[in-house]
Amino acid sequence: MGPVELTVADLDRSLDYYTPAIGLRELGRERGRASLGADGHELLGLVEAPGARPAPRATGLFHFALLVPRREDLARWLAHAARDRVPLTGLSDHDVSEALYLRDPDGHGIEIYADRPRAAWDGQVAERMTTEPLDVDALLGILDDPATAPFDGLPAGTTMGHVHLQVADVPAAVAFYRDVIGMDLMASLGDSAGFLSAGGYHHHVGVNAWNSRGAPPPPPGSAALRRATIVVPDAAERDGVLARAADAGAEVADDVVRDPSQNALRLLAAG
Repeated sequence: MGPVELTVADLDRSLDYYTPAIGLRELGRERGRASLGADGHELLGLVEAPGARPAPRATGLFHFALLVPRREDLARWLAHAARDRVPLTGLSDHDVSEALYLRDPDGHGIEIYADRPRAAWDGQVAERMTTEPLDVDALLGILDDPATAPFDGLPAGTTMGHVHLQVADVPAAVAFYRDVIGMDLMASLGDSAGFLSAGGYHHHVGVNAWNSRGAPPPPPGSAALRRATIVVPDAAERDGVLARAADAGAEVADDVVRDPSQNALRLLAAG
């Protein structure tokens, strides 16, 4: 996965949150848009729309997930959050990963996580992936002293590990990401949620419905997902995905395609 772009109500407020609290670095700012990342690579784009309001029960972003390279990096981030009183909304052990959850000032969901070694879950995602309480003491216990463990922002090698979307219809979304985008379905909760990926990863895209009726589109002017980015190997693969999307009746404009819930996806060729 590549950068995620969001609408925010107050760009200065968002930057004041994402830089010290989350640990992203500002890479550039121009005409009401800021780019943030780690190690010089963009992970997040923020576009200001004054007055934008959260739309938590609408289609769009459930959360974007920043993957740190090592378990120690996750422990350092948690120690920083405890010291600096960064509010969390959840702490979970998914067996395939350990994850921390929070929300930005516009209500956008964020996950910061570290994977467990792939050998422990490779080929067993459907059986292994779960949600249990995180053993915070065990995580912080890998640090010499959580109270003084240094934190200078998210480390080099942090990536956009996955994007979790709210959709109007889970089976339709699963069919789109599987048959049109070309991902594999790694785990399914029927009409409630699905997890898809490329290359055997536990998931690059998650989809869920707000309730049994799905989720409506966000109202105009909402602080919402503008687009997510899917990175494909080359231009030929990108063009093939866009052609499949057009043949399937999806909305396609340049290198952007919309899923059945109208979530926008930019197809980016690697390199």
